Amino acid sequence: MKTSWRRASLAASAVAVLALTAACGQDNGGGTPVSQNVGAGAPAAGGGGYSGLGNPGYGSDAKEQGAATQTATAGELAVSDNAELGEVLTDSAGFTLYRFDKDTAEPPKSNCDGDCAKAWPPVPANDATAGAGIDESLLGEVTRADGTKQLTIGGWPAYRYAKDTKAGDVTGQGVGGTWYALAPDGKKAKLSNLPGLSVRHDTNLGDIIVDKNGMTVYRFLKDKAWPKPVSACTGACLKKWPAVAPVDTDDTKGVQKKGLMSFTRPDGVKQQTVNCWPIYTFSGDKAPGDINGQGVGGTWYAVTPEGKPVGAPKQ
Repeated sequence: MKTSWRRASLAASAVAVLALTAACGQDNGGGTPVSQNVGAGAPAAGGGGYSGLGNPGYGSDAKEQGAATQTATAGELAVSDNAELGEVLTDSAGFTLYRFDKDTAEPPKSNCDGDCAKAWPPVPANDATAGAGIDESLLGEVTRADGTKQLTIGGWPAYRYAKDTKAGDVTGQGVGGTWYALAPDGKKAKLSNLPGLSVRHDTNLGDIIVDKNGMTVYRFLKDKAWPKPVSACTGACLKKWPAVAPVDTDDTKGVQKKGLMSFTRPDGVKQQTVNCWPIYTFSGDKAPGDINGQGVGGTWYAVTPEGKPVGAPKQ
């Protein structure tokens, strides 16, 4: 009887291990680099920024001019409903208007000139009018360094983005952690009603996973996924890289379902995984769209919808 019980127990354990193995696989990372080698030039461990963007204040080669530069005047401003950002301010042609964190609203002042202004064309103030849903009293103007008048919304200078090539594009959202789509009241457009985990397209990294607050999700190359998830980020590391809390499978969008599970860390905290790899956010990211954790220490990378680390070296 004891022998039979022992055999049954061993068989059950083997089945459990095989099930976990099938769910988690043996992928050790090495996601395919996207538009640039985002792992190169990564800051040293403990660094708070990501240097792979080139000039993070511009986010675009000044020579690359999109359709946004074709419309010189703003015309009647409108409010557009964006699935991720909620209400977004546009010009009469439907192009998204943006604000720059390095500008000031009180008093209004633009700090985007030269190449920056080629990548982010200032919106002229000469014919701008308020359309439906926009408070006309929020419209104003500021005199730029070259003497031209730029439209302001709630005091914030307004811009288009050269890489927005058609009405409704919001590819400038979050570029360099300093550029954001304008809401009708001049504030930053806010991500609304996001699932627990979803996918955002970043102009530099491609499709990456974000949490319910729109914050970038990361993987740590020192972690393990097979035969079960193991986090190598503990203590002070966990304060800098908070573990993502468990998310319902139904509360996700665009994320691979296989290996989408949670596990209990040694400290008792439950952590979410994607493709069985533990995932985190970064305390150095201050706003949705920030990717300051990308490449930090050569071990932290944003995550693709399949759970791979974007731009990480092959292991």
